[in-house]
Amino acid sequence: MSDDEYADYSAARQKRVKVVAWVVIVSLILVGGGATVLALLFG
Repeated sequence: MSDDEYADYSAARQKRVKVVAWVVIVSLILVGGGATVLALLFG
């Protein structure tokens, strides 16, 4: 595997991780009650 291929793979993986993280955050807010989660996040 060349460095270019590895860079493409790394970028795609990083993007996928970001998308998954946002989906998890949004689902926690929706499922757990927005007010509770926001109160925990922002004190």
